[in-house]
Amino acid sequence: MIQARLRGMGVALITPFKEDGSVDYAALVRLVDYQLQNGTDFLCVLGTTAETPTLTKEEKTAITRTVIERAGGRLPILLGVGANCTQTVIDTLKNDDFTGVDAVLAVVPYYNKPSQEGIYQHYKAISESTDLPIVLYNVPGRTGVNMTAETTLRLAQDFRNIVAVKEASGHITQMDDIIKHKPAHFNVISGDDGITFPLLALGAVGVISVIGNAFPREFGKMVRLALRGDFEHALPIHHKFAELFKLLFVDGNPAGVKAMLNVMGLIENKLRLPLVPTRITTFEKMRVILDQLNIRC
Repeated sequence: MIQARLRGMGVALITPFKEDGSVDYAALVRLVDYQLQNGTDFLCVLGTTAETPTLTKEEKTAITRTVIERAGGRLPILLGVGANCTQTVIDTLKNDDFTGVDAVLAVVPYYNKPSQEGIYQHYKAISESTDLPIVLYNVPGRTGVNMTAETTLRLAQDFRNIVAVKEASGHITQMDDIIKHKPAHFNVISGDDGITFPLLALGAVGVISVIGNAFPREFGKMVRLALRGDFEHALPIHHKFAELFKLLFVDGNPAGVKAMLNVMGLIENKLRLPLVPTRITTFEKMRVILDQLNIRC
């Protein structure tokens, strides 16, 4: 079952660009290799961190195929298919090639600000259009509307192919309610690096991480320790990364982690407008923390 495989330290893969703004497929292959070499448990492709709103349909297809071919079945692939038009998601699921995709990630519709019933009907229609496992994605800071625990649980109970939620609401009580009352086939995955430790302590099964792009081994160690119940050794790692989490997002995501990957020699420090690279002052602060963590870019 895919639920048993979408756990641990997943990475929301960035999209590398060349200086001319085109997709850097050679760098993308290097990034996939880097994740495989450092024990990442699964990859999330074409999520928010991939700057997906700026990609063409042709680029999305090419990125997906490149990652799947390079991964070679060695770890699960979770593919972002979300949109704020329900029919667009359904058409994508019916018409695109999902060979090599293990599950799809569908964000709560953004900008429209649907009601809870609208959110339910959106996912109901998606669920009934595909046999693929579906991971819900609740991120009100981006969508403008929070999917409540009641709506999440209603969907989990009504549709067997809705297998998990990527929770990035920041509401610990809400997440705890989902974990306590969810059906057995449904899991909660952290969508926020900074709250991953407390969510794992409550019963979440993993994270879809941004910082894991750069430090999959280090952050993955914290996740695996917590999943084993070794919170004594996981907590210090969480605390060491805490300040870095804040700096990663101060100039927008994925500006912070792309700056780190650039210094590591894996990518060009290039984003597509309206996103821009992180400020030098921010990155210098990151360097200080990395030194304290004994992590060398």
